[in-house]
Formats: sequence, C-alpha cells, structure tokens
Amino acid sequence: MLKRVFVAPDPGRLRLRFAARAVLGIALAVVVCGLAGHSLAGAVTGGLAALLALFTVTDTTVRGQAVTTALLPAVGLPVLAVAAELHDHPVARDIAFLAVVGAGVYARRWGPRGHSLGVFAFMTFFIAQFLHATAGQLPELYAAVVLSVLAAAAVRFGLWCYERRLSPVAAPAPPAGTGLARVTTRQAVQATAGAGFALIVGHLVSGQRWYWAVGATWWIFVNTASRGETLVRGFRRVLGTVIGIGLGLLIAVPVHGAPAPTAVLVAVAVFGIFYTAAVSYTWMMLWVTLLAELLYGLLGVLSPGLLALRLAETGVGALGAVLAVLFVLPVTTHLTTDAWIQRALRCVHACTAEAAARLAGSPSADPAPRVAELEQLLGRVRLSVAPLVHPLNPMLGRKRRVRRVLTLLDDCAREIRGLVAVAADPEASHDARLAAACWRVEAAVEALTRGSEHITWPAEAPAEPALAHLHGLERALAELSEPLRTPAGSPLVGA
Repeated sequence: MLKRVFVAPDPGRLRLRFAARAVLGIALAVVVCGLAGHSLAGAVTGGLAALLALFTVTDTTVRGQAVTTALLPAVGLPVLAVAAELHDHPVARDIAFLAVVGAGVYARRWGPRGHSLGVFAFMTFFIAQFLHATAGQLPELYAAVVLSVLAAAAVRFGLWCYERRLSPVAAPAPPAGTGLARVTTRQAVQATAGAGFALIVGHLVSGQRWYWAVGATWWIFVNTASRGETLVRGFRRVLGTVIGIGLGLLIAVPVHGAPAPTAVLVAVAVFGIFYTAAVSYTWMMLWVTLLAELLYGLLGVLSPGLLALRLAETGVGALGAVLAVLFVLPVTTHLTTDAWIQRALRCVHACTAEAAARLAGSPSADPAPRVAELEQLLGRVRLSVAPLVHPLNPMLGRKRRVRRVLTLLDDCAREIRGLVAVAADPEASHDARLAAACWRVEAAVEALTRGSEHITWPAEAPAEPALAHLHGLERALAELSEPLRTPAGSPLVGA
C-alpha cells in the first residue's frame, strides 16, 4: 500500500499540483474568514466549503468547472438553512437528512456537475451537524461559505489554473439503463436505505455523534457502481479510519488544539487527502480521519473516547452500506465490469484510429484526448474488479483470470501510448500496412465485445515503430479472448 501511494505514476505532476493548490486555496479561505471577523465555527465552515469546492468539482472543461463552482452556494445555503432551522426538531431533521442523501445520489445521473452539487449539499448538512449549527448562526455561516468558495475559485481559476493547458477529457458515465435498472437510481434507493439504518443505529450508539455513521454510509457509495465495489470501499474506509485513529492518538491528541502546530498538521492532512485520493481510498481516509481529529482538537472536544466513538460510528455506517447493497436492488459486479471492459476496448480502437489518421497526415486527428479517456476507463475497470483481486477473495481461479485481464489491458494501453508517441513525430510517414493493421484491431475489438470468431494476429513483429506497436496491440487483444470468454456458468465476475 505504501508503494502504491508513493511510486504511483503522476503524469505532469497533476496530483502534486492538485494537492498543493488545495492547501493554498483552503488556507486563503480560512484567512479571509478570519479577516472578516468570523468565529472558529465560521472559519471551520469556510475551510470545509473551500475543500469541497476544490475537491468535488470535476467537470471536463475549465468553463464547466467555474459554472459548477458558482452553483455550489445556491445548493448548499438552502440545505444549511434547513439543517440549522431543524436543529431542535430531531425527527424532522433526520427525515430531511435522508432526503438530502437520496437526492444527492440521484443527482449523479446528470454527470460530474450533478455529482458535485449532490456531494456539496450532503456535506453542508453534515457540517451543520458537526458544528451543531443553529438558526442564529446562519448569517455568519452563509458569509463563510460564500467567501470561501470565492477564495477557492480565485486560486483555482485565477492564480493557478493548470487545467487550461490540458486537453479536456470526458468523464466516463455510469452504465446506462432505465428506471430502476439505472445504477444511479438503484444507488439512490440503496444509499437512502443504508443511511436510514446508519442513522437509527448511530443514534443508539451516540445521541451526539450519530451523523458520523450517516457520513460513512454516504462516502462509501461515492464513485462505486456495484455491490462488490461498495463492499471493498467499505472495508477500506474502516481500515483507513482505524489507521487514522492510531495516528491521531500519536499526533492530534498530544497537540490538543494548539493553534500553530494544528494549523501545520491540518495543511499536511489536506495535502494528504488530495494527493492520495486518486490512488488509495484507505490512505485518503487516514488523512480525512486525522483532519477530523485536528478540527475536534480546535473545538476542544478531542479525547481517546471520542476517537473510539468515531470508529464505532464508522463501523455502523459501513454495515449500513453493506446491508443496503446486498439486499436493496443489488447491482452485480459482473454487470458493471463487463460494461466497463467493453467501453475500454472500444476506446482502444478509437485511439488506434486517431493515431493512424495522424500518421496519414490528417491535421484534425488528435489521439491525446482518447488516450486520457482510456486511462480513466481502465481506472474504472480496476475499481470494478477490485473485489475479485482483493486479498480476502477466496476464488483463486477467478482472481488469476481477472489479473490476467488487467495485465493485458495495461499492455494495450502501453502500446497505444507508444503508437501515439510515434504519431506525434512530424517526420513519421504513413505506411500502407497501417490501414490493414488498424482494420485487424477493429475486428479484434468487435470479436471481443460480441464474443464471436477467433482472433489472430501476424506472427512476425515488423521493425517500423508504428507497426510494431500495432502488432503488440493485436497480440494483447488476441490473448484477451481466453480470460474474457468463459462458459456461461462461470462469468468473469460473480453475480
């Protein structure tokens, strides 16, 4: 796990820039809130609002990101008002919280913007519970949210907008369907049911910190599309929380809210959240837990007993998510994995076609966005098959088959990147054999996605670089037919 975090590829140092910019943006938001004369609760609200604005907005264009960021207060402030107004009406407050959970997950069907607004709405309600916000605090909290989102936007779109130099990449949408067959609809029902369980049991565990259980359920559902993914994410959340609590006992408890060291540690935790989010959910949860402990230290309530309660509530939330995905409109891992693999294979063909067109001299051909899309799709494939390659999975044969699929898909990506690098050379010339090789790649993809005829490829690898990469790609696609084509009673992934 350590190796995965610290040696994971970071093309263009995007994760490093993402994390460094987050520290800068959140620090500016907190400073602005302080200069505005806000209380500690206002500064905490502002810092968390800035964190969400920098973390959750993932539109494919800078313009789209700016629009979504501008919409965050429009969604968050009404939710904050409801949470504060219902502070002294627990039954109505709990019903409203569950409604926000369901609506927030359902909004994911509208793509990255719906996802961002749904997360911001949920977390605004959560923050109100975290701070025990009341109606009398609303003016200050409103100002803190607006000022902090503006500060985060100034850093993201003005001071350090590195995305302007990047090619936009379309975020892969979840598998389609209608009605309850849609993953987003099923997950909205599942998340609401799981959060309802977490809320009830969380109240039994603690009448003051019950919202941690609901928060755990919510975040376990984020970026998952099947019950297998959700189960693995739940395990990783609990593991990250346990490690984070251990780290908190060594660091956050001794610091005990002292302003200067707490500020430094908060910056480190924020950097850790943003830097590790893309490669390890366990590590991200470690940093999230440490950040929460440091904030509780600032509020003067941190203690070993509170950390034990945090772990218990996280376990309740994870159990709620597990029960929901197992028994409420379950979405099988096989269904989602098959969809992601097919989309990745079709993207392989699209990348090949764009690169071949560039080699043929087409001025409009640009394979770079397709390559970036392929990387995202392969990431979704890895996430989808995570339950099968998990160390606790007892099905060794199926685990070996999935690892073989992942290896060959990585081979495809490597050959595609090599082909695109050759196509970027202005001196690269078109070879008449490219068209035939690209046609064979298309035929191989069609055979794999339709489960039809046997796939073959030339025995000898040509010396010309572009053709050599295409030959390697054909070989990988042909070898994929064995692990992907299995008897009907033995799917790649279990139901």
